[in-house]
Amino acid sequence: MTTAITLEEARRHTYETVKRSRTSFGPGMRILSKQRREAMYAVYAFCREVDDIADEEGDLGEKRVALAAWRAEIDRLYNGTPEFPTGIALLEHVRAFDLPKEEFLLVIEGMEMDAAGPIVAPTMEELFAYTRRAAGAVGQLSMPIFGAPRNEIADNFSISLGDALQLTNILRDIEEDAAEGRIYLPRELLEKHDCPLTPDQIADAKGLPLVREEMAHLARGKFAAARKALRSLDWRILKPALLMMGVYERYLDKMTARGWANGQPRIEMTKAEKLSIAARWLFSPKLVDNNQQ
Repeated sequence: MTTAITLEEARRHTYETVKRSRTSFGPGMRILSKQRREAMYAVYAFCREVDDIADEEGDLGEKRVALAAWRAEIDRLYNGTPEFPTGIALLEHVRAFDLPKEEFLLVIEGMEMDAAGPIVAPTMEELFAYTRRAAGAVGQLSMPIFGAPRNEIADNFSISLGDALQLTNILRDIEEDAAEGRIYLPRELLEKHDCPLTPDQIADAKGLPLVREEMAHLARGKFAAARKALRSLDWRILKPALLMMGVYERYLDKMTARGWANGQPRIEMTKAEKLSIAARWLFSPKLVDNNQQ
C-alpha cells in the first residue's frame, strides 16, 4: 500500500475523495480558508478510507489487516514519515494544527467495531463508546482546524454534536441498517419495549415506534448539550460544524413531526432545503432550545 507521490498529488487525492463522496460536510468545508479547507479534506479522506474498509464486503481478517496498516500509518505520520497518499496530505496539517494522535486512533477503533460486527443491539454504554469513536473523534480532529480553543467547553460541544449527528443517522437508517444485518439501537430500549434483537424482525416490531421516540429524545438532549456549550464559544469559527448541526437537527424535526410509525420511507431533504438551512445557520445560528428551525 505504500506509494511515492508528491505533496500536490496527495492533496489532489484527498480533494477527489471528498468530491466523489458527495458528503453533506462538503459545504461546511468550502467556507473555510484554503489551509483549513485542505486540512479538513485530508481528515475527511482519512475517515472515508477507514470507513470504507469497515463497510465494504470482505473477509474480517483482511479488514483487520487493512485497519492495522492504517494504525501503522498513523505511527509513521507522527514520526514524520507517512507513506499513504492521505497520510502524506495530513502531515503538514498535523503539525500546523497540532492534531491529536489519539483521536485518529479512536476513529480506527470505531471502524474496528464495525468491521468485527455487524453491530447488533449494543448496550447503551457500547453505543456511546461507538459514537465517541465514529463521530466524536472526527469532531475533536476538526475543532483545532476550525480554530476553536482547546478546553472542556469545546470538547463538550464537539463530542455532544458528534453524538447528536450519529443518533440522528441511526434513526434515519434503521431499515437500511437492518437490511445489512445491523441494529445500532440500544439493547436496553429494545428490551424495554419488547422488540426482537434480530435485524430481520426489527423493522416491523410493534414496540419500535416507542424505541424511536426515546432515541429521538436522546438525540435532542445531545443537540441541547452542544448548543449549551456553543453559547460559551465563538460560533463564527464553528460555522462548518453549525451547518451540519442545522441540517441534522432539521432531519430530526421532520422525523418527529411525521411520527414514529413503522413502514415509512427514509426522510430526505432537497438541496434547496439544505441551502436554506445553511444560510440560516451561517449568519444567525439558533442558540436557544426549541423544536423549530
